[in-house]
Amino acid sequence: MKRTPLFEEHVALGGKMVDFAGWEMPLHYGSQLREHNWVRQRCGVFDVSHMGVVDLVGARVETLLRFLLSNDVARIPEPGQAQYGLMLNATGGVSEDLIAYRLDRDKFFLVLNAATRDKAVGWLRIHAPSYGVRVVDRRDLMILAVQGPKAAKHIQLCLPEGVGSQAVALNPFHFVQDKGWRVSRTGYTGEEGFELIVPEVDGMTVWESLLRSGVAPIGLGARDTLRLEAGMHLYGHDMDGHTSPLECGLAWTIAWEPLDRDFVGREALEDRWGQPAPRQRVGLILQERGVLRDQQVVLWQGAAVGRITSGGYSPTLEKGIALAQVASAVPMGGMCQVDMRGRMMDVQVVRPPFVRLGKVVFRVQ
Repeated sequence: MKRTPLFEEHVALGGKMVDFAGWEMPLHYGSQLREHNWVRQRCGVFDVSHMGVVDLVGARVETLLRFLLSNDVARIPEPGQAQYGLMLNATGGVSEDLIAYRLDRDKFFLVLNAATRDKAVGWLRIHAPSYGVRVVDRRDLMILAVQGPKAAKHIQLCLPEGVGSQAVALNPFHFVQDKGWRVSRTGYTGEEGFELIVPEVDGMTVWESLLRSGVAPIGLGARDTLRLEAGMHLYGHDMDGHTSPLECGLAWTIAWEPLDRDFVGREALEDRWGQPAPRQRVGLILQERGVLRDQQVVLWQGAAVGRITSGGYSPTLEKGIALAQVASAVPMGGMCQVDMRGRMMDVQVVRPPFVRLGKVVFRVQ
């Protein structure tokens, strides 16, 4: 298995190491529940260096990305801006979700999922030569995610003065670049936070500085429960190559206009543009004790109407919660059942997210 530069650090801190998409990564450092709550209440740091960073350079790079991505990077015209979007396949399914960052007029970089990194880089390299764009897989960089309500305080303490002061002034989905450092106001927890994309030697130094300042190391287990509470999609669970963004709560990532912008997947989806989708993405809250799990069947009025795509336990709500794709007829705020090993358990249907910025925010209408 592959390892990040911080592997020995994780082991020394007592990390329980597991296989994640071919990488040996820390699941937790003793207590996933404690780590989850620490991020909601204070500040934690995640090593997410297994994710991919790809630089794209060339005079027609914007044209390339306007073709390959569902969202339109022309809508982020200034350096220092970022945008969430999708790579779609020819049938309109989701082959990758990512963040695109504009470094300059002729230079972008993308942050890709670990599990689909090689596939996405390969797809970029197929198309880039036609546009005169150079693809650089930046395996020399580390990514650290600093998340929690006290993240700004620790960023100011632990980053070089100029970078830290600029970073805390950023709006969401903006970033600062300085001497090989890229610090963005983004994250995957539903809390205030930053993601640091830095050379390996700097990443090791910042990791140690953050821990000395009281930031806790956080494993992938808490990362998953945090993003589930925040209602954030996980590739391979809440969407994949067979899932339309129109049915999984990602229709907002499709920039249909201007009408003459062609992009991969547009033709397959265009007939359904503005039409009611047969399925909808909902949140579920278990009304009894227990934990909801991926792929459990959801029933309404005695009939199967969908499946859970991401399930687990919410430490903040102290209940089982899930994201699910169900028939559009299922009413928000109503009750369904989930088949838990033959036992029908009641769940309330809500509109996610469940938790943002430490507060319970789900809606029932």
